[in-house]
Amino acid sequence: MFTAIFGSFEAGIIYAIMALGVYLSFRILDFPDLTVDGSFVTGAAVTAVMIAGGANPFYATIMALFAGFAAGCMTGLLHTFGKINNLLSGILMMIALYSINLRIMGRSNIPLLNADTTFTKIRGVFDEAGIDSFFNGILSTVGLSDSLPETWGILIVMIFVTFVIKFITDWFLQTEIGLAIRATGDNKRMIRSLSANTSILVVLGLGLSNALVAFSGALIAQQGGFADVGMGIGMIVIGLASVIIGEALFGTKTIARTTLAVIGGSIIYRIVVTLALRVEFLDPGDMKLITAIIVIIALTTPKIIDSSKEKKRKAQKRTRMIQASAQTRGENHAAIKSDS
Repeated sequence: MFTAIFGSFEAGIIYAIMALGVYLSFRILDFPDLTVDGSFVTGAAVTAVMIAGGANPFYATIMALFAGFAAGCMTGLLHTFGKINNLLSGILMMIALYSINLRIMGRSNIPLLNADTTFTKIRGVFDEAGIDSFFNGILSTVGLSDSLPETWGILIVMIFVTFVIKFITDWFLQTEIGLAIRATGDNKRMIRSLSANTSILVVLGLGLSNALVAFSGALIAQQGGFADVGMGIGMIVIGLASVIIGEALFGTKTIARTTLAVIGGSIIYRIVVTLALRVEFLDPGDMKLITAIIVIIALTTPKIIDSSKEKKRKAQKRTRMIQASAQTRGENHAAIKSDS
């Protein structure tokens, strides 16, 4: 059980980068961007091809950012300059990226199990430094010697990387350009009246969103040991689930709190899916169904809670009005008696 939870936490913190990208497009720009399903694979494809060709894995991972940024910008250009509906522009780019990803990869699947990836380098550093043996020794002392993870390096490094991206995102959204992008998502007409170029802001926002998605795809490919042309199917739903769960559980009072909530939502989502798949009558093929159910619950539960609170508030208000009316009648009756 501990190994399963550890693995889901590790995957959740990597997918959190993708969820932050989805948050930028769906919440900040108010743009339903389905490019995510394609750009996730683009990041994985670019990185896998470069690593298989002998490139430095760190350099290959960084290149995924630029590939995702280009894909997002194309979606933005289709919408702003091509005047195509935002939902349709994302769908068109997602479809186009399927063929583009196949062109990049040259085949449908690229294995990386025997390749030198970012994570194998991290694992080697932590093993040589004795950090893995130190943490595993602690687990052994508390009776978890049968549930020791292969390495702690990936989790520790990815927590650091994810939170660096979170803090950069928080900072960027407080800058002049970031505030303009937020204003564009809230009210395009208002920001246009201030002579801002909303088209450029939308293109930039979508580019940054898909850059994070592609970066996450590159990391997932290296963690799983392969890049596959179909690995991006349903990524948009996973990203939305992470955003919705995080917002429902942790709130959205500030940008910093919301981005932290998105990270927490991604981790919780992966843990819930892992625990659900341990149920006897469910199998890995049910993961998409589980995802859909989680999203439905995350969407409907807050509304049910809000509706219940509203009913309670109205009932309390009605009770106060009745009590006030009864008190007024009592006072009037007492005044009539005293007058007589």
